[in-house]
Amino acid sequence: MQKIIISEEDARQRIDKFLSNGIFFDEKITRNEIVEKIKEEKILVNGRKIKPSYFLKKDDEINVDFKWEEKKSLKKNNQIKIPIIYQDENIIVVDKPAGVQVHPDSHEKEKTIVNYLLTDFPEIESVHDDSVGAEMRPGIVHRLDKDTSGVMLITRNEKAFLELKRQFQAREIVKKYQAIVYGVTGLLAGEINKPMARSSDYRKQVIAGKKTKTIIREAVTNYRLLKKIGNKFSLLELTPKTGRMHQIRVHLTSIGHPIVGDKKYYLKNILCDAYAGRQLLHAKNIQFSLFGKNYEFETELPADFMAFLSGKIRKNKNE
Repeated sequence: MQKIIISEEDARQRIDKFLSNGIFFDEKITRNEIVEKIKEEKILVNGRKIKPSYFLKKDDEINVDFKWEEKKSLKKNNQIKIPIIYQDENIIVVDKPAGVQVHPDSHEKEKTIVNYLLTDFPEIESVHDDSVGAEMRPGIVHRLDKDTSGVMLITRNEKAFLELKRQFQAREIVKKYQAIVYGVTGLLAGEINKPMARSSDYRKQVIAGKKTKTIIREAVTNYRLLKKIGNKFSLLELTPKTGRMHQIRVHLTSIGHPIVGDKKYYLKNILCDAYAGRQLLHAKNIQFSLFGKNYEFETELPADFMAFLSGKIRKNKNE
């Protein structure tokens, strides 16, 4: 029998959706198959029968009493190249390209940063905690969206992993991003303090409201205007004080300035008169301390950013 303990992050999700999202088991297990196993009482929660619509609670224990196909092990992949800007006995710092996923999941198993790093840093494979699915994201203490570029930190041993994970949770690590957004803000600087929650399909985040049913979490982002790009766009510096999934993207859309190229979080009343192959969001700088030493790393803006800033704005993907 397999046991899965529900964390606060995973609470408030329907159990059928939760188990069929491809994170824990082989992707061939569909939601309909999950429902059947629940009806057959092959899946219990806290030892009791539940309905497929059961909403999980923190510390719930899911008991899976049938054999799932084993998950494929992590594979090394030296065919993709990720620029490494620093390494020592504790950490690896990379300049993540846009379009490359951080770690394997049910959709992508081999073309990720983790797969690449395993080639030269095989020791990271054992660096993770006991949370569900953690073995598929070894060494990872923070993440960037697939289409977000920039500086990213990976740990090489358990001591560094635990310490940096603590610092991220305690909000002691400073991260600065740059983004090209629609519109020109009327303020030179400001703070977006809007709590967030998962949407009903759990693939997106939303600004929480009075009727929000999922867990509401604090979310705070500071922003500063760096440059006006004509009268239609702006280059912003963003410093998130919390680390919610898609936080910067959701917050910017909530104040009427969605990121150029963001296909998930946008405003229907803003006509997309500029084409970008991905959301123009870049992790520019990271600052932290580790074992008595101070670190700061910064990366250059990638080519698509520079092209946009220089006025090479495409009206559509074919130009």
